Amino acid sequence: MAQSTKFRRKGKSQKPYPEFPLTAHPSGRWCKKHRGKQYYFGRIDDWQAAFGRYEREWPHIIDGRTPPPVDTGDGCTLRDLCNAFLTSKRNRLNSGELSSHTFAKYYETCELLIRQFGRDRRVDDLRPDDFETFRAALANGCGVVTLKSKINRCRVILKFAHDNRLIDVPVAFGKAFDRPSEKTLRKARNEAGPRMFESPEIRAMLDNADTVLKAMILLGINCGFGNTDVASLPQSSVDLESRWCDFPRSKTEVNRRVPLWPETTAALRNALAVRPEPRDSDDSNLFFVTRQRNRFVRVRESKTTPGRYVTIDAVARRFGPLIRKCGVNGRKGLGFYTLRHVFETIAGESRDQVAVNAIMGHVDGSMAGVYRERISDERLIKVTDVIHDWLFKLPEKSDE
Repeated sequence: MAQSTKFRRKGKSQKPYPEFPLTAHPSGRWCKKHRGKQYYFGRIDDWQAAFGRYEREWPHIIDGRTPPPVDTGDGCTLRDLCNAFLTSKRNRLNSGELSSHTFAKYYETCELLIRQFGRDRRVDDLRPDDFETFRAALANGCGVVTLKSKINRCRVILKFAHDNRLIDVPVAFGKAFDRPSEKTLRKARNEAGPRMFESPEIRAMLDNADTVLKAMILLGINCGFGNTDVASLPQSSVDLESRWCDFPRSKTEVNRRVPLWPETTAALRNALAVRPEPRDSDDSNLFFVTRQRNRFVRVRESKTTPGRYVTIDAVARRFGPLIRKCGVNGRKGLGFYTLRHVFETIAGESRDQVAVNAIMGHVDGSMAGVYRERISDERLIKVTDVIHDWLFKLPEKSDE
């Protein structure tokens, strides 16, 4: 006991300077205690090395994280990962294999990762407790469906690091970074209420919409088109004389053949008549162009932050004020994309789900889907006729 006490007293005098943060331990090492646990940083006779290790590991320790491995200078940082990942995705964007909207979402997710952990944080240093904190930050201010999408994108980016040999071991997310369960998603949908417009509401929108927006709404309810669909619809995909649209869904590349109503073709003719000349020659074949002569849905570099990309969705911007004008803005989660929900819901009354899925552009992974080469036009027409009758056929007045 006397020897140990003597060592401790001697150890205190061994500090290289009075403010040195570490304490000499009887084992001959520099140490520091945090929350009742002793941490060791190196031998007493090499205080510079011990202090360097302390500076590297202590911030992790006080945050409750496991200190990273010793940095040899060739570790992959989040900056390295995000640059490599976005370069790969930009190549796919340029080749037409990735939509501009998806690229912008990946870019946004890379920003979230760097904002949370720092651009110089090593990817192999990320631990499950890091992701528990990160998940809480992602969930702040968004619903569970959006949270699921954010977590999915984070996992894709971090998986890219191991798939491309940027790190030796896959990132360990831990159970705390799981996606919201299907039960949680169903509960959120139940609480939010149905994402649905009724036929009188859609007729009110058509009555109050301008020429371009009216054509877009009719495409949404006639064809099950979403925001990106109408924004990227080429004129070459529409035959206004025969009233058919052949346009693969950009998200899945599933071919879609859709019969057009007379109301839809008339609205498309009117929209084409007022269409301005596009600013970009690549957009010359598009059906719809904004008043500023741009695509309705596009990705561009931020005007305020160089190197940052943002998604511009002029379809959503113009549709929002319209539904508020029509008095249907009291329910959460309603937007132009709701028209796809309406299409699926009402088209199901045709009792031909295969034809409904074909128009919606859904992927059919069944064996029947592999062997099925086409669906007759008659079946497709029956589906859209069901929706047309629901939308435009007014209740018969009673003779009384």
